[in-house]
Amino acid sequence: MDRTGDEATMTTKLTLISEIARRDNRAKINNAAYLLNEANLKECFEMLKEGKAAGIDGIGIEEYGRALDGNLKNLVARLKSQAYKPQPVRRTYIPKRNGKLRPLGIPATEDKLVQVGITRILEAIYEADFLDCSYGFRPKRNCHQAVGRLDKIIWTMPVNHVIDCDIKGFFDNVSHSWMLKFLEHRISDPNLLRLIARFLRNGYIEEGTFHESGAGTPQGGIISPILANVYLHYVLDLWIERVVKPRCRGTVEMVRYADDFVICVQHKHEADKILKALRGRLAKFGLELSEEKTRIIEFGRFAGPNAQRNGTKPETFNFLGFTHYVDRTRNGFFKVGRKTDRKKMAAKLKEMNQWLKDIRNQVPIREWWTILKAKLMGHFRYYGISGNYRGISNFYHQVLRMVFKWINRRSQKKSMNWGAFPLYLARHALPKPRIYHNLYAC
Repeated sequence: MDRTGDEATMTTKLTLISEIARRDNRAKINNAAYLLNEANLKECFEMLKEGKAAGIDGIGIEEYGRALDGNLKNLVARLKSQAYKPQPVRRTYIPKRNGKLRPLGIPATEDKLVQVGITRILEAIYEADFLDCSYGFRPKRNCHQAVGRLDKIIWTMPVNHVIDCDIKGFFDNVSHSWMLKFLEHRISDPNLLRLIARFLRNGYIEEGTFHESGAGTPQGGIISPILANVYLHYVLDLWIERVVKPRCRGTVEMVRYADDFVICVQHKHEADKILKALRGRLAKFGLELSEEKTRIIEFGRFAGPNAQRNGTKPETFNFLGFTHYVDRTRNGFFKVGRKTDRKKMAAKLKEMNQWLKDIRNQVPIREWWTILKAKLMGHFRYYGISGNYRGISNFYHQVLRMVFKWINRRSQKKSMNWGAFPLYLARHALPKPRIYHNLYAC
């Protein structure tokens, strides 16, 4: 691949890489690490978000940016001489909904910067290869499109069963050796591969002790999502498309968002075979399914009548924060119903209640009211999808009750009653529940 002049932007150079990858699905990019130069890394620096926690060196984005030109010059010199080595990430923990703690890795600012550059290169190379079933962390693709695709598959194809899958600790168990083998299918640049290998193995610091990384993607790394997509592209997507589908007589379709995926199948006996083969396929690459969360359920246009004959209710499954269930149109025809996952709803309400409790006496109500608006809008923009109006409306009214409660607990004297509260809301309106993602627009 020929280099373009220094005056060309990184976007232009990445476009050239994309065109090469798209024209020839066997082409290998043998000269990409040079894109990590001062001009392009400065462009990557502008993409970092300020205010994020610093890594083990204690240098935040704002501090790094004060001497940006000098820092980039030094960084590029080390990259060219292969002296650059990522620093171990700083490990901390955040609480999960079940009361346990989730480990979180915080890379150094300089390492975040390099990861942004590598991520853009990998996206340019692999976007042409990724299949339509993959929606997570890809340009112009999102979770609502994944839910829409799943709805269309179940509604328009002869789907009778769904394999609800969950990979146990995926990001912690990715095999480094297999990852590098997969990357070598498209990349022959030893400098870029060496750099990615160093990020995979740079380890983490916890309570002053260094821990090696024998497996997994970089904790908290910007590069982790694209690496996860590359890994599952070869382990799962291509396997379903080129091996599983040709061997099945009935319909088989998959929708995947990062490591969260479901497989829609027509025949039960084929669903059983696919799940058994899937366990073996994942084991080959160091992964395993969570047996507690993985199951085959009957789901589709015949699930409702069959359950009714058996005196039971049709089964449901969760995907991307929504519970999917068998529903009917006004005319009595089958459709896929969706509502906010019960656990997600409870966690969001608990989080909102705690925030209102903490903020009510810290700042005047007019200041945190703006933040409350943003929180509500964020919830509606995600969960406001066709069929879930009742879910977001329920969330809205429960939040209003919380707001009323905590406004009246700012002092011993009750400051508002239910007669005055609607008047206050009329003057200081909050976002109302609204469907933002209409899956039936066509």
